[in-house]
Amino acid sequence: MNAIAERTEPTAEETQRNARGATAPAGRPVVSVAHDADEQARNLVGWRQTYDQLAAGRFVGTLTELPLDTMKVFRETTSHTLRQACEVRGDAYWFGIPVAREGHARIDAQPIAADSFALRPGNVEFELLTPAQFSIYGVVVRGDVLRHYAASVEGMPLEARLPCAPIVQAGAASLQRLCALLARRLDDGGEAHAHAPNGPLSDFERNEVQAEVLAALFDVCAGSGEAAAEPASRRRRIVAQARDYVLAHRARPVGVPELCEQLHVSRRTLQYCFQDVLGMAPATYLRALRLNGARRDLCGRAAGSVQDVAAAWGFWHLSQFATDYRRMFGMRPSEALRGAEGL
Repeated sequence: MNAIAERTEPTAEETQRNARGATAPAGRPVVSVAHDADEQARNLVGWRQTYDQLAAGRFVGTLTELPLDTMKVFRETTSHTLRQACEVRGDAYWFGIPVAREGHARIDAQPIAADSFALRPGNVEFELLTPAQFSIYGVVVRGDVLRHYAASVEGMPLEARLPCAPIVQAGAASLQRLCALLARRLDDGGEAHAHAPNGPLSDFERNEVQAEVLAALFDVCAGSGEAAAEPASRRRRIVAQARDYVLAHRARPVGVPELCEQLHVSRRTLQYCFQDVLGMAPATYLRALRLNGARRDLCGRAAGSVQDVAAAWGFWHLSQFATDYRRMFGMRPSEALRGAEGL
């Protein structure tokens, strides 16, 4: 069976879907099922590709896609051995992480071994040979987004971090973290469903998802290099500056990329400083900082409502705030508020 999907320009409908996830609430996974290779090739928008089915039998393929603003995140499963001629369109990069290792996939005739992944820039054709019952995570990121993130958050040009080879050897731990992140967002809906199960993600939540995917991608490309050690006084100062910045902008959650830009440090330096000074990741501490601020307000005599306090500290989803608050302090926010009112 020969399956061809080589439209050089997406349709208007595809363009809208590709940019904003028009077929589903923004940031929610979309699942499509195909019963022949041609249909499977067409379902993934933004590619030139030809699928050849190399084994007999009825084909079944699925595509689970997370529509985001600056990247396309997906998981593809295919039932039969395929030869795929692929090319991502435009200024973008594709990261391919095989999930099922029963029979190695090959890219340009090279096997993609365990603890490694595939990487190809846009407008460069490559060949994939995938075995039966194959599954792969894919992330396609715009080139301008990667270049900006590399410069402003990683503190280096993209070329210094992104390998040129089609196969990249990654540390087992960082690759497992990336797969766990993609699984959480694609396979079971992830934490986002707990925030707003029936509605779209907010702009901040979409940015947060994209930032955590970018961080995980750069980690698997980083090898074993560590951030340069900072003097102890500078480490403490960076942590204090981060705390001050978050408190000054308490009405909205501040992400790690924003902190890196504001403090003029790389993500790895920020992580190193927080780990050394506080023994935890920046995001963990900064969320705890906001929760503690909300606790103090709830326990005050003029706290207002739980919703008012949550909003004042950048917690926009009340149910998730209540869950996080109870996990942190062993009681519901409403109980803390009632206790303050009884004083």
